[in-house]
Amino acid sequence: MGTVTIGVSIAVPEPHGSELQQLRAGFGDAAAHGIPTHVTLLPPTEVDGADLPAIEAHLTGVAAAGRSFPMRLSGTGTFRPLSPVVFVQVVEGAEDCARLQTRVRDASGPVARELQFPYHPHVTVAHGIDDAAMDRAYEELAGYEAEWTCSGFALYEQGADGVWRKLREYAFGGAMVPPQAGAPLERGGLAAH
Repeated sequence: MGTVTIGVSIAVPEPHGSELQQLRAGFGDAAAHGIPTHVTLLPPTEVDGADLPAIEAHLTGVAAAGRSFPMRLSGTGTFRPLSPVVFVQVVEGAEDCARLQTRVRDASGPVARELQFPYHPHVTVAHGIDDAAMDRAYEELAGYEAEWTCSGFALYEQGADGVWRKLREYAFGGAMVPPQAGAPLERGGLAAH
């Protein structure tokens, strides 16, 4: 079967996912339409295609032990100058994402790997584009807000065309973590200035 490039991530649900994807494309990021809007749990990782059943079994176990949790995005951040990335910040759910990605990359599992940079959950909205467009993304999304209940994650494969496609979704098997009191779910968008 040969090698395949996989990734594991939490999808940003609709309408937020499409909204951020369109904004990313509007900033001039050519990769925007090939990458579903997400929070990464396992970055692009090359694996032997024959290992996919073991990887899927491992992810099934990770999901079965997981539980839903509130996610909230708010404002922007950047990894510049270290990496040419502008992102929307994960301000609620970050610790849950960090625990999940540690379980996904567990040293005893089939996708154990070291990370190039310390894990920092985020939603990329501009990557590798010119500085003026990066600045525009940073400024225009500074008031962005979205929240939802994260109830699982998905395994993706990158095709030869560079497009990421979902192979399988994994729903959490544990109890729901209640959202903060008074915090409405499934709202989002650009804040009025």
